[in-house]
Amino acid sequence: MTSYLRNTVLLGLGSVVVAAGLAAAPAASAAPAPLGWAACGPAGLGQECAKLTVPLDYADPGGRQVELAVSRIRSTDPAARRGTLLVLPGGPGGSGVQRLSQKGAALVKELGGAYDLVAFDPRGVGDSMKADCGLADGDRHLVNLRAWPAADGSIDENVERSRRVAEACARNGGAELRGLTTANQVRDMDRLRAALGEDKVSAWANSYGTYVTARYAQKYPHRTDRVVLDSSADPNPRSVAQGWLRDMARGVDDRFPDFAAWAAHPDRAKAGLRLAERPEDVRPLVLDLAARLDRAPRPSNTPGVPLTGNLLRQALQNALVSDTAFEGFARLVQEARTPTATPVLPAMLAGPMSGPDTTVIVGVVCNDVKWRGSVRDHERAVAADRAAHPLTAGMPVNMTPCAFWKGGPVEKPVRLTDDGPSNILMIQGLRDPNTPHASGLKMRAALGDRARLVSVDRGGHGMYLGNGNACGDRAVTRFLLTGERPATDVGC
Repeated sequence: MTSYLRNTVLLGLGSVVVAAGLAAAPAASAAPAPLGWAACGPAGLGQECAKLTVPLDYADPGGRQVELAVSRIRSTDPAARRGTLLVLPGGPGGSGVQRLSQKGAALVKELGGAYDLVAFDPRGVGDSMKADCGLADGDRHLVNLRAWPAADGSIDENVERSRRVAEACARNGGAELRGLTTANQVRDMDRLRAALGEDKVSAWANSYGTYVTARYAQKYPHRTDRVVLDSSADPNPRSVAQGWLRDMARGVDDRFPDFAAWAAHPDRAKAGLRLAERPEDVRPLVLDLAARLDRAPRPSNTPGVPLTGNLLRQALQNALVSDTAFEGFARLVQEARTPTATPVLPAMLAGPMSGPDTTVIVGVVCNDVKWRGSVRDHERAVAADRAAHPLTAGMPVNMTPCAFWKGGPVEKPVRLTDDGPSNILMIQGLRDPNTPHASGLKMRAALGDRARLVSVDRGGHGMYLGNGNACGDRAVTRFLLTGERPATDVGC
């Protein structure tokens, strides 16, 4: 995915054959070897890369080993350095190495030499170990991986595709696919800490990475220093990713008014991107256009990939993650409304994702927890969701490959609690399309007195050094530099 898209919860599923019962508790493994660093990444950042060796299966630490890509930007001020800050991406499917390349300069500017900045690509991502379900091209398009119902609300095609994807993963995924779990990412995170020679690590985690990091802080409380959870979702162990996807319907509704205000502003007229004179007219315009594209898709600049109503809806969801993406979506709307224009599809929607990218997205969320609901349950939920949240048209509650995943969860889901040191700062946007504020409040409740929450009056996904504001950025920077948090939850 693009960096923003990788930070969203791209739920998909597949079917793997897992050993009967839950996985045994992992045995202790030998200490990892020191990392061998070499220069990499954008010029001028001083970024270095290495490979971390981890067991494919922690229950068999002496068995097959695999490699994970690691990157760092070292502190250049030994007197100021206080430790290591791990930079955790979203996803599942986000690249930590890529995120460090993108955010490294801003972090160095904010934090000076206080930390070595370190990130890794989780299993299945980037230059780390890969898994591949061997899916057909059509099943790897994002607009199909996301279970958008048919124009008439039918989910028959979604059910068929979900079963097909699950069966392909069962045939082709193997041990690599079974290893794609949040629990293993937590273990890999601690193995990286040990390889770095650190007794404790701090962390800045985004989106799905907040769940990984909260799990890490619970499993290894004595190994965490200062923890920032940026844009969290509900950690309910009964639903996890299924609940994250469901919550997106509310998130898109929370966020769309920001786009409507932007698209109706007179400043848009000069570029030909003013969609309506009043913000309240933008939503019906977009919904009407999507309905017309449902009935009559428009040929696009990509042969064989027409602009459909669902592709427009997916483009909207992608665009809501950042104000910087509003222009591209408004231009797509204008092209779709102009009979003589050829709509230009966003790159992420113009072709299939790679096999490994698709596999890690579906693998982690299906391996982590049992997804609930029959076909009939999903039909009812989609009908209700289409009426209540037409911008997402039933997709967040539709059937995915996880419904047909073989063997159930690889390990027992974990309930987060308030046990542990009070060393977590959460930051959450009020209008987040992917992890809505209401969902983040459930993470806040689970962590209890371990955490404080900074709620930012902004839209978009990812607040610190991204869609946030100066107040929110200052709160996070102060915490990472001094350990000081607000005495109570605050708003910015």
